[in-house]
Amino acid sequence: MGGRNAAVAAGGQWVDPDDGIRYPAGEVHAWERGRNETLCGVSLSRSRLARFPHVPWADVQPESGRHAGEVRDVCRRCQAAVGRRRDERGWTRTNPRP
Repeated sequence: MGGRNAAVAAGGQWVDPDDGIRYPAGEVHAWERGRNETLCGVSLSRSRLARFPHVPWADVQPESGRHAGEVRDVCRRCQAAVGRRRDERGWTRTNPRP
């Protein structure tokens, strides 16, 4: 299950006032078009996640900042399924022990 061209499913949405396009908000999951579940196995219909086929997974990452303005949480299991490595941490050690 690749997920390299995954889209986004989210618990909420917001509409950009400039162009009128809806974007994901809240908790986001990776989703492949044509499937009824996210890459981590959450059912879209049972969990009431909205689909965003026009938003790529890379655009909702906090590092990119493109459409991540209203995103509160990114699913860790979906990140792993898409290919984020475990050793890519958001922190660095500044003073290691001897």
